[in-house]
Amino acid sequence: MKTFYLTLAALSLGACSASQSAPAEAQDTLATPAAAQSTMQTDTAIFAGGCFWCTESDFEKVPGVISAVSGYTGGHTENPTYKDVTYKNTGHYEAVKVTFDPDQVSYGELVEYYWTTVDPTDPAGQFCDKGDSYRTAIFAQPGQLETAVTSKTNLAGTKPFAAPIVTPVLPVSTFYDAEGYHQDYYKKNPLRYKYYRN
Repeated sequence: MKTFYLTLAALSLGACSASQSAPAEAQDTLATPAAAQSTMQTDTAIFAGGCFWCTESDFEKVPGVISAVSGYTGGHTENPTYKDVTYKNTGHYEAVKVTFDPDQVSYGELVEYYWTTVDPTDPAGQFCDKGDSYRTAIFAQPGQLETAVTSKTNLAGTKPFAAPIVTPVLPVSTFYDAEGYHQDYYKKNPLRYKYYRN
């Protein structure tokens, strides 16, 4: 596990310099051919970690993660909008659907990484964002439930926080993609995102 996190840290630090210095020909050879991408086996995971801009940014840094899409889940309103989720009683969380290559990163490793990106003791939201839509939760598929619950139990057993862990593990429910302007917000608006995140 330590090796996984050290590799992640090293890749995060070197990503910018490597992409700027590599010649165009070298970058082309690193691209995965379309045929290989179409046969790649993928899986998905859904995490609510407060503001979905931050959760999306965090997971897209993980090797083996193909994409992270911001959206809404866990509530009772069909096809919710950002305004619905923020200002109405929809029951939805801001969440991220992570598509990943299980040959490169396991679901269990993603769950372990998730715990490092949130405060799982806060029932009211995350950091500066408070309210129902900013609560934390893991939305697990049937084959993921045991892994997620075991991870939460292990985390609680190590008692890294004074307060109890309140992040629930819930059965996966319908995921609604958020509006386009929320997708990749940290890439499209880097200065605003940096100011918000800090």
